[in-house]
Amino acid sequence: MSFLNAEWRKLALINYEIDEELLKDYLPFKTELDKWNDTTYISLVGFMFQNTRMLGFKIPFHVNFEEVNLRFYVRYKDGTTWKRGVVFIKEIVPKSALTFVANTLYGEHYETKKMKHLWQLKDQSRITRYEWKCKNKWQTIHIESSKETFPIAENSEAEFITEHYWGYTKRNEKTTFEYEVTHPKWEAYNIHDFDVEVDYGMVYGDRFSILNGQKPLSVMLAEGSEITVEGKRRI
Repeated sequence: MSFLNAEWRKLALINYEIDEELLKDYLPFKTELDKWNDTTYISLVGFMFQNTRMLGFKIPFHVNFEEVNLRFYVRYKDGTTWKRGVVFIKEIVPKSALTFVANTLYGEHYETKKMKHLWQLKDQSRITRYEWKCKNKWQTIHIESSKETFPIAENSEAEFITEHYWGYTKRNEKTTFEYEVTHPKWEAYNIHDFDVEVDYGMVYGDRFSILNGQKPLSVMLAEGSEITVEGKRRI
């Protein structure tokens, strides 16, 4: 049985280039940075968890909720096979029980904050917005997109960003936890406009303040799908 079953929906992905030196302290043992076109990416991702079940059970008041995370991309060579995965700098959710479980069982870096979202259809567009409160200031991801999705092209930047099926957590300098995330290939929306009002230094630490005011390399909105998160293992 999967540890977690859920849907991830309306994933807003704000993608930046970052100096790999800033990520070295977060790089898990036995992994290396995974690049696209010789570029090291870091992504701010906001989305909705829906129909969430832990070990097959729905937990009251923890079924539908927002998450925002800051992540980068790695790969791990398992025998002769390269596994492509992500490492989370921080994951923000509105429920303290989620933070406790993720940090205790998976060694992740969750924080609990007040959060809200808006999904709205207009005549010619779709509005997707995620907000979270940090030190009494609301942080915002706002995207205006097409109403209809399109298939993500093979070997594209969007495929690189969305097609990482493993999570890696740095437990200490010699221990890494690995877990698998399963989902079908996603479709995406065309982006019409976007606005990101986030103080990266305040939310994620001084080293990430370099992202304040930096123009993203790309902005994406993926529809998402049903997903599973499998149990962790030590590598």
